Amino acid sequence: MIEGLAADRALLVRTSTADRVADILRTHIIEGRFPPGTRLPEDEIGKQLGVSRNTLREAFRLLSHERLLAHELNRGMFVRESTAEDVVDLYRVRRIVECGAVGVITAPPPDLTRAAAAVTDGERALAEESWRALGTANLRFHQELVALAGSTRADELMSRVLAELRLVFHVMVDPRTFHEPYLVRNRAVLERVRAGDGAGAATELAAYLLDAEQQLVAAFTAQRRAPVDAPGGAGPR
Repeated sequence: MIEGLAADRALLVRTSTADRVADILRTHIIEGRFPPGTRLPEDEIGKQLGVSRNTLREAFRLLSHERLLAHELNRGMFVRESTAEDVVDLYRVRRIVECGAVGVITAPPPDLTRAAAAVTDGERALAEESWRALGTANLRFHQELVALAGSTRADELMSRVLAELRLVFHVMVDPRTFHEPYLVRNRAVLERVRAGDGAGAATELAAYLLDAEQQLVAAFTAQRRAPVDAPGGAGPR
């Protein structure tokens, strides 16, 4: 998994900064390449990206503030493990940001190409049984909904929320059962937006987010109650 970073080294040619390194690592988390509990070896990542140790440590610090990474004494930096409490707070933020972004729409947006492509990519991933790609397409769809607000700050906030959300999704043992029903609901929200019915889209989205939140909280609660040594329990992974 770590080896895949080498292909991103070219992204640092113009701006070799801690912020850009953090962007790259965040993208890998959003795309599911770094699941919770993944150790991020400093020397190896620095070598692949061609950045100094100080730059990488600053990127780690930024992502730690975003609750994506956690440092363990004498062990190094790891991708953070999420909790049911994280789920509740993340979905609180999602309702504010996503429903707010679509709720103000009163006419068909001029360009829904990227949002529509995300829905189509999700449907294709389902057909190909590519679960990581399915999760990525779903997150991208919600990022594109927020992008309709035309706010750089909202885009940045949503990118951070979705990165943390990807870590939350790992609690679902069966990604198909979790994600598949929401593909139909993604398309329903898209069609509401396409028709300029922002209020209807926000209502659909609010119900959608509540259902997803409840499923995820239930999964974390079950995980917490499971014996450490039971299959699917909270033991070492």
